[in-house]
Amino acid sequence: MQRRVLGLAAVLITAVGATACGSSDSGSASSSPSGGGGTTTVKVGIIPIVDVAPLYLGQRKGFFGSRGIKLEMVSAQGGAAIIPGVVSGQFQFGFSNTTSLMVAQVKGIPVKSVANGAASNGKVGGDVTGLLVKKDSSVKSAKDLAGRKVAVNTLQNIGDTTVRESVRRAGGDPSDVRFVEVPFDQMPAALDGGRVDAAWMGEPAQTIAKAQGARVVASPFAETDPKLTVATYFTSTRLTEQNPDLVKRFTEAMTESLRYATDHPDEARQVLTTYTKISGDVLKKLTLPGWPAQVDMASLEKLASLSEKDGLFGDKKPDLDALFS
Repeated sequence: MQRRVLGLAAVLITAVGATACGSSDSGSASSSPSGGGGTTTVKVGIIPIVDVAPLYLGQRKGFFGSRGIKLEMVSAQGGAAIIPGVVSGQFQFGFSNTTSLMVAQVKGIPVKSVANGAASNGKVGGDVTGLLVKKDSSVKSAKDLAGRKVAVNTLQNIGDTTVRESVRRAGGDPSDVRFVEVPFDQMPAALDGGRVDAAWMGEPAQTIAKAQGARVVASPFAETDPKLTVATYFTSTRLTEQNPDLVKRFTEAMTESLRYATDHPDEARQVLTTYTKISGDVLKKLTLPGWPAQVDMASLEKLASLSEKDGLFGDKKPDLDALFS
């Protein structure tokens, strides 16, 4: 575990170096008009999963355009990879799990959450992420994962932290679980091919794996907290200082997008076809997350406590109010 913590720290420290060595205006590039009409092109680092559907839906409905923002989405494997991109000015905003943002803050990385992203829907056995095993696996619950190889999309992330909590709750020893990094879209094949014993999957990977016969043995998000704030959209503190108007407009548009997606789940489901390759059958069966307009601070406090227990923060604690409020 210590090796993985140091690895993430190195990535984040590199991001700080990139910021320090970059040009003085790299973080304000998003405020430059992209063309006529004063429209600002904004690059957003995202993970191509169901959680970011409101962002694409908001773009389609004109919530960003009406505020003078033209979105350009750039895909990455996980939040830990997006953070350096935002801090260096490669992206103006990013989508990241809340654990990675907490780790970044305690390492001195200048980031600030500006809008909610996604939350658990609170349904054990039917949440937006699940821990899946093959149909004929001897694993019956999270307790049986001791000594097993479990796939997560990014190590030292919200995935392995919440999987450990599911193992604890089931009466198992989370220190015996062996985590390996596998991109979400490769997880169904990795599980079906026996390269891992279990996989913590988001959507649409989870639905694809179920179609191959996989079954859910735990719902780490919902079991950690039924209102768990899973991810948020964030920016660099430099951008909040240099271009607060852009940050305000992005936040307003994203909040409107979250509310619209909550009220129009069928449209949110359909927009997935614009940035993922999924079939009609998979689309119909997808499990959607919660998209509340505001973060749930109580759930973030619980997640921070678990992350501290797992040694993610070293000898420091994240300032949740400064990061998320």
